[in-house]
Amino acid sequence: MTKLLDEAVRRIRELPETDQDEAAEILFSLVSKRTERVSLDEETRAAVREGKTQAARGEFASDEEMAAFFGRRDA
Repeated sequence: MTKLLDEAVRRIRELPETDQDEAAEILFSLVSKRTERVSLDEETRAAVREGKTQAARGEFASDEEMAAFFGRRDA
């Protein structure tokens, strides 16, 4: 394990369990990109299709909506 990854894991261990699980999901996602084909369920496929349809119509979230979604105040 690299020093950087070791430090990241050390810090993640200090987070609440829900945040630790989120970090684990992110790492699993990264690993699966290199080893597995991504398989989407029908609900996710429908959401992707709807998002593409909205984008084709020019319907995008505003900077303020995105900042609120990510919990930032710098929009």
